[in-house]
Amino acid sequence: MPDHAPLPQTVAELHALVLEQQASIAKMQQEIAERDREIVERDQQIERLKAQIDKLRRMHFGRKSEQLERQIDRLETQLEDLAAGSGVADVRRARARASSSGVSAASPKEALASHLPREEHELEPDSICPKCNNAMELLGEDVSEQLARVTAMFKVIRTIRRKRICTGCGHIAQPPMPGLPIERSIAHPSLLAEIIVAKYANHTPLYRQSEIAARDGVRLDRATMARWVGQCEELCRLLTEALRRYTMATAKLHADDTPIPVLAPGNKKTKTGRLWVYVRDDRRSGSRDPAAVWFAYSPDRKGIHPQTHLAGFEGILQADGYAGFNELHEGGKVRLAFCWDHARRYVFNVHETAPSDTTKQWLDMIGEFYGIEADIRGKPPDERRRVRQEKSTPLLAALETSMREKLATLWPKAPLVEAINYSLNRWDGLTLFCDDGRVEISNVLAENALRCVALGRRNFMFAGSDSGGERAAAMYSLIGSCKMNGINPRAYLEYVLTHIADHQANRIDELLPWNVAEHLLPSAPSLG
Repeated sequence: MPDHAPLPQTVAELHALVLEQQASIAKMQQEIAERDREIVERDQQIERLKAQIDKLRRMHFGRKSEQLERQIDRLETQLEDLAAGSGVADVRRARARASSSGVSAASPKEALASHLPREEHELEPDSICPKCNNAMELLGEDVSEQLARVTAMFKVIRTIRRKRICTGCGHIAQPPMPGLPIERSIAHPSLLAEIIVAKYANHTPLYRQSEIAARDGVRLDRATMARWVGQCEELCRLLTEALRRYTMATAKLHADDTPIPVLAPGNKKTKTGRLWVYVRDDRRSGSRDPAAVWFAYSPDRKGIHPQTHLAGFEGILQADGYAGFNELHEGGKVRLAFCWDHARRYVFNVHETAPSDTTKQWLDMIGEFYGIEADIRGKPPDERRRVRQEKSTPLLAALETSMREKLATLWPKAPLVEAINYSLNRWDGLTLFCDDGRVEISNVLAENALRCVALGRRNFMFAGSDSGGERAAAMYSLIGSCKMNGINPRAYLEYVLTHIADHQANRIDELLPWNVAEHLLPSAPSLG
């Protein structure tokens, strides 16, 4: 009770007051317990939704990619609603506990990143005791931290170059103008980096960026920003070429492609271009080399395009069953490793419409492959090969035998025939992972790299031209390589655009993301 509240004068009244307070506290405790149960149930549901979303994301892209994306969107919305409900419950629980104890309830908090700047607000109690008027000494302090967001703002950087003249000989000295990525432009490297990242990483088209800037009283014309993006892509051309060389300089490469609508010249119709992705990433087999991704655009899906991209490559190519890669394999320089995600999907699609003991058994066997892979992720190639030979090879032999026996009993147009033939026709490529510890069981690395294209395609629909597709490929390459190495793309591009104009062309590799990471703010670790 507050200090000034009058107390009852009799024992009976005091007894009644205590009973009343006990009943009130018991009621509050019951309400808190019920809310705690609701929160636990809600948290469990949130975890289930997260697991469902993660599972859907691992299903990658295929004929049902659009349906999967819509399903993920629905689950994400449901997850947000549940999380918001948890927030409401947290506030109510804190209020209830504060009412019953008289002390504010503290919620557990995640540790905030150490690299973030700190702004300290110090709260000092009175130095004179309010009880006895004696001086009070420092006993200690409690520290709490909250994550704040300083709203992005525009500012003008004025560069003033002072001149001095010698009073003796009249010599005039003045510092040179700092190098600018775009001569005689108002765009600072930080603004250029923000525009590029907003468009290609955050999937915000230029017209929306123009509208956002206008709300801050800044006029950024869409055409002007588009010109800046083109100039930046040209400035970074040698850098993206260096990234291509690094990506291809490996013995195992992941490849995939995805359609991208492109506005056809001379009319308002769209044609279908193609973005090809090539990923170098051996971290799952214990390598410490930086991962990298390189995108290439082509106006169609003819096999000559990947054959040109991979003209100098020798090694293992992990890909889907696209026929355009076959000529590379026939030349003898490239061995094809195929993706079990695709093979599994064919079986799963049949099982979904006509489940049987056979399809269930095959799905379970394929699932065992993935369980074995999870246990050896990050191990060196020799160890991965040994474990696969011991555990996966017998499973593969049993699966092949079962498929061939089942195929002999089916009529040619049975739905399961297509699923069986997909795997058996690619069996050498599907089983190559057991012979080489560098090979992955799936092509998920390339498919994950293409997610940015799918998201961008949903937001701004198409590239304006073939050259727009080439620009997108260049920027996706730089931004994607940053993300793969935990590097902040905006900070990286600002650094590159600040220095690239004055950087020696024969040392361009020094500006690859992992070579300048120590100069940049770290990025949050990638989830997934």
